[in-house]
This record gives sequence, C-alpha cells and structure tokens, in this order.
Amino acid sequence: MKQKNYYIIDFDSTFTQVEALDELVRISLKDNPKREAVYKKIEDFTNQAMNGTMSFSESLAARVKLLEADKSHLKKLVVHLKKKVSRSFSRNAAFFKKHADEVLIVSGGFKEFITPVVKKFHIKKENIYANTFVFDAAGKIIGYDDQNPLSKEGGKVILIRDLNLQGELYGIGDGYSDFQLRESGLIKKFFAYTENISRKSVTAKADHVTPSFDEFLYLNKLPGSISYPKNRIHCLVMGAVPEKDLQPLVQEGFTLVYEQDADEKALQQASMLLTTPDVVLDPRKLKKATRLKAIGVVGKIKAGIPLPLCTEMGIVVFGNARATLQPAQRMIDFINKGAISDSANFPRLQLPAVNNTHRIIHIHKNVPGVIAQVNLLLARHLINISAQFLMTNETAGYAIIDIDKNYDKQLLKELKKIEHTIKTRVLY
Repeated sequence: MKQKNYYIIDFDSTFTQVEALDELVRISLKDNPKREAVYKKIEDFTNQAMNGTMSFSESLAARVKLLEADKSHLKKLVVHLKKKVSRSFSRNAAFFKKHADEVLIVSGGFKEFITPVVKKFHIKKENIYANTFVFDAAGKIIGYDDQNPLSKEGGKVILIRDLNLQGELYGIGDGYSDFQLRESGLIKKFFAYTENISRKSVTAKADHVTPSFDEFLYLNKLPGSISYPKNRIHCLVMGAVPEKDLQPLVQEGFTLVYEQDADEKALQQASMLLTTPDVVLDPRKLKKATRLKAIGVVGKIKAGIPLPLCTEMGIVVFGNARATLQPAQRMIDFINKGAISDSANFPRLQLPAVNNTHRIIHIHKNVPGVIAQVNLLLARHLINISAQFLMTNETAGYAIIDIDKNYDKQLLKELKKIEHTIKTRVLY
C-alpha cells in the first residue's frame, strides 16, 4: 500500500507574504508617537527567532508584550492578511482543495488570524496548529497559552512528534523552526521557501530552496496551476534597461540574469531577452539560443535585432515605439497566454484567456498542410479541441490549440516531429 504524503506548511512569510505579528503591531500602534521604535524592536525579535539566534519562546514573549492590541485590531489584521497571501499559493488553491486531508498549517503564529485567512483554501480547522491568545474582559491581548507546544523552543518538533503521522512528511517554511523538523529526522525533506524572504542560515541547510510553491509542486511531480515554475525561466537583460521596465518581470517571478554578471552561455540558457535599441545581437550566437522564445526591446526596434532570423527560429520580438504596453509585459503575456499582438515579426492574433484547458502553441513554417498534420495527430490521440486559432504571415504560421487537460504526454513529442515545425510548447 502506498504511503500517504503530508505537507507541513508554515504561515508567516510562507503562506503569507508578511509576518503577521509585525503587521498587527503596525495596526495597533498606528497612532502611537513611539511606533517606529516599537516596530523595529518587533522586527528584530522576529528575525532573531527565524535565524535561530534567539529562542522562539523568548522572541514570542517579547513580541506579544509589545503588541498593545485587541480583538478589533485582529479583525483589521485578518482583512489585511487575506490580501497578502503569497502569489504562488493563491494561484494553486486547487492543490489545497484536492489535498485537504494531507495539508497541515504548523505555525508559531496565532489561530485567531491564521484560521480565517486559510479558510477559503479548504484547509481543515483540525489541521491548523498554532498558538492562541489570552484576552482580558475588554478583549485586549494580555498574553498567550504558554502550555501550547508551539509557544516553546522546538515547538514544531514537539508537535509533529506527538502527532505521529504515518507517511512521508515534507516541510515548507522560511525559518529556523521549520528546519528543526528536518534536523530532528521527523520529515523526509525540508524546502526553504524564499518567495518572500531568504535567510542564509536556513537556505544553507535545506534539502531544496524553493522560490515559489510552483517550484515545490514541480519538484514533487504534483499538478499545479502552471506547467513550469516561473523562477526557472531566465530573462537575460542586455544594455541599460531602466529598473521600471524590469519590474513586471520581477513581480511575475521570473529570474533576471544581467549581461555584466553572466557567463558566455547565458544567451543559450535564456528563455527571454530584454534589451535596449543600441544593443546588436550576433546572429551566430543567436542561432545557438534554441531556448529563446521572446525578445523585448525597450524602445524602437533597430537593425541590431535580426528579425528574419528570429522569425525563422520562432522567437517573437516586441518593441514599444508605438505600443501601449511595456515590452516586458507583452513578453509575460506571451509566456503566460501565448499572446503575440503587436509583435514585430509575427502575425497579429488576439487571444482569450486560458480557461480549464491546456494551451498548445505550435510555431511552424508557412507551408501548406502543417495544420492538417497537427489535427490528424490530435485525432489519433482522441483529443477534444476546445478552441483553435491560426494566423500566418509570409514566413511563419502561429497556431494556438486549447485542449482538454487529460492527454498522453507523448503527444507533445510527436507534435515537435511534424515536418516544418519550428517550436512548440504547452501552457496551463
């Protein structure tokens, strides 16, 4: 019988982008003239505990003492935290619904704010393990239950040992208390979660460093909202690209590689290239960049970008001389949805959003019969086509095919072998 897997997930700076107690003190001390000094103390106590330089119990006691919060502040905190769920957790809500019995939230935070935040993700109340506050008659926080194992140093280890879960345990978190589970031998693997913060004292000891929940799902061969983690998609930056033009790529979670810091293989390893009009690409080097899918030029596209070669290689080129969207955003739309509107070298094609289907992109030479071969292959695999779009120019054909999610992965290998195919890829 196959062993059950359990996923032990931290809350602060993992499930959410922030440390909840830090946010609570900002809410409760909003009108306090000494608030900045208190904020700093709270953050210092938090970081010391997360880095393992202060015991968790000492840090927790010190932070709660500084809160000066009540139930009304907690309500405001919950509203705030619901907007601060980590992006990659939000887009993988379906995973939590499917694995409701196997997901445990284990946190040194407090149930009063954790439970209402994770509720919409179908995480069961009985699978939420956290501290609880103690209130006075007026609803002010005056302490916490110090008999709860999670209020103590090594509390997560104590709790998981007592639960005695039968199966393979995987830990996901950003702090030292999460690593302690791996150190104790109670979990199979520890994934240091760095989407929101990266602590060297933790990442150095992790089995894997995972910049997003997408990466965790990918590594463990679990279905996710996207087929390939965005942090694994590299964008090479060449020339003096302004910071504001890079921000969309950073916010989306792609990995930026700067030319001045890169080795000679950086172009070959890149999926995207963002550059300035003065940069001249060497066609010999470009021909070796077989992973490259899109080029964005911050400004007018000039002769330094060999458009015919890009088209021949299936590389979509975007500039922003007349377009309303930044080239970075249009590259993102291309990677996420296959959108090529306003490209400099491919036919114009407006696309609807992907909705509960896989989207296959097939770029091919504009010769007769290619789409017929594609459709024959789909028919042989008994694939139901939800939608199909095709536009061509004198050189290339760009086909979008939305299909049901259940299909034989061999299909993609066979699509690549169709004569005159330039590039093909699948989107979720």
